[in-house]
Amino acid sequence: MTPAQILSAILLALAIGFGGAWQVQDWRLGNKMAERIAEQGARHQKELDAITGEAWRQQKGEQDKRLTTEQQLALQDQQHTKELSDAQRTQARLRDRLATADVRLSVLLAEDPASGCNVPTTPGAAGVVHAARRAQLDQAHSQRIIAITDDGDNAIIALRACQAYVRAVAP
Repeated sequence: MTPAQILSAILLALAIGFGGAWQVQDWRLGNKMAERIAEQGARHQKELDAITGEAWRQQKGEQDKRLTTEQQLALQDQQHTKELSDAQRTQARLRDRLATADVRLSVLLAEDPASGCNVPTTPGAAGVVHAARRAQLDQAHSQRIIAITDDGDNAIIALRACQAYVRAVAP
């Protein structure tokens, strides 16, 4: 062989050797990169799983709080409905007793110097009735007074229900 051919063969062998080394190095680094990427992907997936799990726990907690609040509101609603129906029943009984003249509403008459009837300014130990003159109200007036007190009682019960709802919803 001529020196040019030998040199050419050596250069060819070196080129093949460098090319092979390059391929091996590329393959080795490629596997390491793939392993790193796989490890990174696994870590990322674990983080995502942890975040998702925490989000589910928070959502479950919020649902539990909401359910508890709804149950409390339902119980309060039942209580206020019962109060309202009891008050209405009591008012209906009073109206019936007024209508049948079992009960009469009366008022104390004011002090009248001309009549000589003096009502004491402070109640005694026995009560607030002092044998003073009293006037019975007409049945129609009594019914109107009872209707007004009915409306007031209903308003107070409704107000308490609204206040309880606000306290339960906005702590």
